Amino acid sequence: MAPSRTSPALPPSAQEGAELTPSQLASYQRNGYLIIPDALSPSTISALLAETHHLLSTISLSSHPMTRFSTGTGSSKSHVGDDYFLTSGDKIRFFFEEDAFSPQPPHTLLRPAPQSINKIGHSLHTLSPPFRTLTFSPLFTSIARSLGFHDPRVLQSMIICKQPGIGGAVPPHQDSSFLYTDPPSAVGFWIALEDAGKGNGGLGVWAGSHRVRGVEERFVRLDGVGKEGKGGGTGFVRVDGGRFPRGEGQRTEEDEGEGKGVGDEDGEYKLADVKAGTLVLIHGNTLHKSERNLSDKSRFVYTFHVIEGQNEYDERNWLQPPAGGFSRLFQDGA
Repeated sequence: MAPSRTSPALPPSAQEGAELTPSQLASYQRNGYLIIPDALSPSTISALLAETHHLLSTISLSSHPMTRFSTGTGSSKSHVGDDYFLTSGDKIRFFFEEDAFSPQPPHTLLRPAPQSINKIGHSLHTLSPPFRTLTFSPLFTSIARSLGFHDPRVLQSMIICKQPGIGGAVPPHQDSSFLYTDPPSAVGFWIALEDAGKGNGGLGVWAGSHRVRGVEERFVRLDGVGKEGKGGGTGFVRVDGGRFPRGEGQRTEEDEGEGKGVGDEDGEYKLADVKAGTLVLIHGNTLHKSERNLSDKSRFVYTFHVIEGQNEYDERNWLQPPAGGFSRLFQDGA
């Protein structure tokens, strides 16, 4: 993957809510992502890492179902979809790396539990005070306004650990496939808590893919979804609604044709080789991925997602809103 170009750093006033500059918006609209170095201060990063390690220290194996997070590329060949996963939208839960276990029964952990976790999710933005304060800070409120949101809702917040030596690869995917609204509206806020780049599973992004790759499939709960619901769990189904955000996309026969969906690996993925404190904004249609972490360094990141609350988010999505709905960043006119 070729090194990726970065946006100019936000000025200090960004911490107080400065909006994106015209050049940053133009870069985001052209490439489908935007790299903003030094978005978070070293002291903020230290506090978030301290909270991360505290959370990892609280894992109790006595009641844990030992759920492994699978993206369908490892030994399980299927996506995670058990009850522990499906009911995690308003909780803090821990998901193990596939390679953290011995290959032979009884499949015991090969290292201490805190060093075996793939990710922590999916409601850090409501249940962890440091991550809640960060998520709802003026910085992200202003960015969401810059991106044109009217009623931005926060969901699926995670700490992704990419553990040394066993951090699993994530194949090319679009965030709007996993958090589908009609029309698509998801934006990922990806924050490096540690240096991330070549060797430790850095983020790879296909620049411009959001303009030509519609959301062809969506990740759903199969239980109760038509004929596919008989087996339960999760899986992908074809998208019946919009494939691009309102007013975006080049809808050609090639883009809409069979075999032109999420799994494509053609195109040049640029490596986002970034330092701790960097923010990467990722358009929901943009194809991105990460490689295995075979190094001796972890790659902790915090990521959360925002969708437009005015768009339809239905009961088929794997992640369902809590009783009060997804948390608002702000609402126009409120």
